[in-house]
Amino acid sequence: MKKTGGELIVEALQANGVKRLSCVPGESFLAVLDALRDSDIDVLVCRQEGGAAMMADCWGRLTGEPGICMVTRGPGATNASAGLHISRQDSIPMILFIGQVQREAREREAFQEVEFRRAFTEFAKWVGEIDDAARIPEFVTRAFAIATSGRPGPVVLTLPEDMLRDEVEAPRPKRYVSVEAHSGRSQIDDLYVRLLKAERPMVILGGTRWDADAVADFAGFAERFQLPVGCSFRRQMLFDHLHPCYAGDVGIGINPVLAKEIKESDLLILLGGRMSEMPSSSYTLIDIPYPQQSLVHVYPDASELGRVYRPDLAICAAPDNFVAALADLEAPAEPHWAERTQRMHQAYLSWSKPPATGPGAVQMGPIMEWLEANTAADTIFTNGAGNYATWLHRFHRFRRFNTQAAPTSGSMGYGLPAAVAAKRLFPEREVICFAGDGCFLMHGQEFATAIRYGLPIIAIVVNNGMYGTIRMHQEREYPGRVSSTDLTNPDFAALARAYGGHGETVERTEEFAAAFERARDSGKPAIIEVKLDPEAITPTRTLSEIAQTKSR
Repeated sequence: MKKTGGELIVEALQANGVKRLSCVPGESFLAVLDALRDSDIDVLVCRQEGGAAMMADCWGRLTGEPGICMVTRGPGATNASAGLHISRQDSIPMILFIGQVQREAREREAFQEVEFRRAFTEFAKWVGEIDDAARIPEFVTRAFAIATSGRPGPVVLTLPEDMLRDEVEAPRPKRYVSVEAHSGRSQIDDLYVRLLKAERPMVILGGTRWDADAVADFAGFAERFQLPVGCSFRRQMLFDHLHPCYAGDVGIGINPVLAKEIKESDLLILLGGRMSEMPSSSYTLIDIPYPQQSLVHVYPDASELGRVYRPDLAICAAPDNFVAALADLEAPAEPHWAERTQRMHQAYLSWSKPPATGPGAVQMGPIMEWLEANTAADTIFTNGAGNYATWLHRFHRFRRFNTQAAPTSGSMGYGLPAAVAAKRLFPEREVICFAGDGCFLMHGQEFATAIRYGLPIIAIVVNNGMYGTIRMHQEREYPGRVSSTDLTNPDFAALARAYGGHGETVERTEEFAAAFERARDSGKPAIIEVKLDPEAITPTRTLSEIAQTKSR
């Protein structure tokens, strides 16, 4: 039976388990849009391609299955590249389908034409173009396998619009199979010997390809061995922060006590992550290329093992497979590092207690304490990038897997579209977005998407009237010479109401709790604008203090 290319795309998506996708419609893939009308795939129509791609990234981040995004050629595709870059640096499986010019017009710089292989190879694991509609099942299944195997990441498939209208016969698509790597018995035995000999072991969890079972099983292993465990930058949901083995997050603004312990450890186990610039404190925690610590690196892609750090033991395995192999290891009756583990956890608890005071009428410390006491353990927190995010990633104690969606690449604007995607995926769970005023307005138009689909997210917009992180660096490096960092903002609460949502403004600390409860009770997408004094640039230092440090 002949089918159009558009119908074959949808059929291939369904065969590979796709239940939802995000898009901004374009004339270049009308045949796919028409076929989607007859499918049971949930289509989330967005307001800008960057936000649509970030939603797909969030789905890939929270499910482990490729998030799907569809955009048109030229400006649509280049807008989406922001989400593509996040997915690449964060190792998130995603497939971006791009409508392309008709085949006969290629290489003529036709209307909105981009040669995507040249343009997107840096962003994607594979960039392919489907010339023959009969090969759609082959290309789509390959895209899913590449996106999920080894180090996960984004794949780009371009779809010439005339190809999508072709009627052809094609083989029935089959579900993809990801390539798995497993640790060998000899490697597990080697690790076990190293662990028993260690005096100051440390584990740092990170990366993707985890699931709830692997997270729970590793927590059990850590508890049996009483091992100190840290979580890489914005991968904090991989370990319960109130577990007695938790030592803290290994990222921007790391607890100096934890940084010292990592540097002084004699056995460092990196499990699942690459230990890139942010978690490594700009490559200062671990020496390159030869670490001082005995290094065991477990990662699902052989090309990453030894690329930056030369490990003493390299294990090519995904976290779930590796953790399963640890199940039969017998823990020492009384591990001699147990007291160190307890000390590190107490240091984390002290570090993660928010300050009670600060400049201005709004204190973020008490607000964070209120949120800790009044949100469920399965609440999903999302954020983009900026100094405001410190309040979340330092002072919120993550308890469960799949409760965090934030870009390790430090991309602004991510939090709001991610919150929309998370609420669509988990409608029964509360979803809270943290954003700065600069961050929110990069993709704040996706609040309209939340309104359209009735997704009652709560966005907490921390408004200090500037690009705060850049101002902080500016004041430190060029004190007294402010340039290009001041912002003029709308009334965010009024903006929420203009969209049809609920809006609140908080100008004093004591107003926050009631404002949040009203937002929660409204049943609508909500924005709570928190007016923060510009001096409150970090939890522990004011903007003036940072500037004075440089001037001295």
